[in-house]
Amino acid sequence: MDTYYRDQEVVITSTGVRMDGREFALRELRQVWHRRGRRSWTTIAGRGALGLAMLLPIVVGALGVGVALVIDASTSVTVGLIGGGILVGLAAAPLADMLLEHVDRSYDRGSRELEIWARTPAGDVRLLHTGDASRFGRIYRALQRALEPQPATRR
Repeated sequence: MDTYYRDQEVVITSTGVRMDGREFALRELRQVWHRRGRRSWTTIAGRGALGLAMLLPIVVGALGVGVALVIDASTSVTVGLIGGGILVGLAAAPLADMLLEHVDRSYDRGSRELEIWARTPAGDVRLLHTGDASRFGRIYRALQRALEPQPATRR
C-alpha cells in the first residue's frame, strides 16, 4: 500500500481515502472534481491594508523632506526635517520585509474556499472543504495520483 498524502485530517493511500471523518475505498470513487467558492473580499482588503502599511513610512518621510524644503526655517530645522524624513523612509525597509512575508502567506492560503467532491454509489459527497489553497493543491494532486491506473507489476 502506497501513501500519497497524510496529515491530521486527511489520508490518501493506494487503497482508500479518509477525509472529513469518512472513509472511502478508491474503487467507490467514480468521479472526482473540485469547486472554487466565492472570493473573500476580507482577505483581499487585508492585502490592500498591508500594502498601504508598507507605503506609509515612505509617504511620511517624503512629506517630511517636502515640508523641510518648502517652509522658511533655519538651517538646523531644515536639516533635522530632511534627516528625520530620510530615517523614517529608511525604516520602511524592515517593515516592508515583514509585511511582504504576511502577503506571501496570504497568497499561499488563497482568497477562496475550495472543495473536493466525489461521485460514489451513494451519490455526490463533499470530501474536503478548506480555505488553504496550498494544502488543497497537495491533497488534490495526491488524490489524482492515487486514482491513476497503476501499471501491472512484472513477476
